[in-house]
Amino acid sequence: MKNPLPGDSGQLSLLVEILDWLLAPIIVLWPLSVVITFWVANTIANIPYDGALRDAVSALAQHVRFEGGRAVVVLPSAASSFLRADERDTVWFQVRGTRGEVLAGDRELQEIFPEEHQTQNVVYFRDDDWHHEPVRIAFMFVYVPEQAHRRAVIQVGETLKKRQDLANEIIAGIIVPQFFLFPLIALLVWFGLQRGTLPLDRLRQRLLSRRPYDLSPIDVREVPEEIAPLIAAFNDLMDRLAQNLKVQERFIADAAHQMRTPLAGLRTQLELALRQSDPAEMRANLERIRTGVDRASHAISQLLSLARSQSETPPQFEPVDVNALVREVTQSFVARALNVRIDLGFEESESPASIEGSPLLLRELFGNLIDNALRYTPMGGRVTARVRARDFVTVEIEDNGTGIGDKERELIFERFYRVPGTEAEGTGLGLSIVRSIAALHRAAVKVSPNATERGSVFSVVFARLLPSVETRHSSPALPRGA
Repeated sequence: MKNPLPGDSGQLSLLVEILDWLLAPIIVLWPLSVVITFWVANTIANIPYDGALRDAVSALAQHVRFEGGRAVVVLPSAASSFLRADERDTVWFQVRGTRGEVLAGDRELQEIFPEEHQTQNVVYFRDDDWHHEPVRIAFMFVYVPEQAHRRAVIQVGETLKKRQDLANEIIAGIIVPQFFLFPLIALLVWFGLQRGTLPLDRLRQRLLSRRPYDLSPIDVREVPEEIAPLIAAFNDLMDRLAQNLKVQERFIADAAHQMRTPLAGLRTQLELALRQSDPAEMRANLERIRTGVDRASHAISQLLSLARSQSETPPQFEPVDVNALVREVTQSFVARALNVRIDLGFEESESPASIEGSPLLLRELFGNLIDNALRYTPMGGRVTARVRARDFVTVEIEDNGTGIGDKERELIFERFYRVPGTEAEGTGLGLSIVRSIAALHRAAVKVSPNATERGSVFSVVFARLLPSVETRHSSPALPRGA
């Protein structure tokens, strides 16, 4: 049979999920990195060319002097040609006098100066449009000595072609390699994830190579730290599964043990009946066969009850009226008690006695206790089922039978255990069923001698469900020794 591969049948791929979370931030942030790259590239490209403009403005300032409060520019023609000497960009310059008149350079260059940029001998920059083309302009104010309100202005501007060329080179040097790096990064990440998941593949191979009934735990020290909790949970599941299988195996063994003797007896009785020609003898053998069938049926019923009480599937709990349930179970044994002349009675609690539990399992519990009491109480004896409701709900099954010795009181709850010398028939499973069902209900079971006469008292103590509680809830813990 072909094992399903990751990704088959629309299965979620852990590798793809991790790869998505690793690469998604890169893909989302890449446009932002492009924007930042453009900004940084243009900023870097401005630095050297802004420096050249600053030097040009400072050089022009050396040729400005003041005569009689008016600015005068003495600029050689070679200097003007030098300022305009640029093969890539167009360069303009302008010198304005104290009255705004153009003393040198290009008359069309506008005079736009923010008020905060008017400190003397400081070169400022601004971006502008010149003939529908973006330009970068450097300007500086030169004030008339001792006349702070009169000044000359020097401006030098150029187009941005060289800057754009440099910025584009920087951007290309950063962005273009990314188109090759990102696929390489994705490939390396994928390769790394494949390598990182090799321990999972080895673990998978180990599990596939196990024998069908090998439920031994996996050593968490041999797996990656990240999946150690998962393996611990898996080991816990395997342990519970192993316990469940043991219960099933024990049930099969118990069933075989319990049925072997009755079936052998039935076979013997059938063989005897077949040999009989006397109708009376044949009828006697058939009566013994019916008794054997009843015993086998009772044994099967007990085994099924034990299996049900030890099932891993939790029973459905609901509020249970213990008085009504114990009364019903007691009434079902009245005919049997009359047949053996035993006084079977029921005493109801004065206050309501409600618990949370499974009516089906509780009926098994109380029925086994009453059945046990009737089996070990002699003719003419007395068995009483009693319910008490105080802080806890207590069900007592009291008899005046043979009693149970101190050493036997714990052993009687073991499966198939029977008190030595006991003549009453039974499977030895009834009290084991009682303890298992009580454990499911977080109840305590104890056996004590009858305080007034010979015999025993079996007590089952439950946490009480208050009448005001209408919803399901966890039962409080029982007191120690209850």
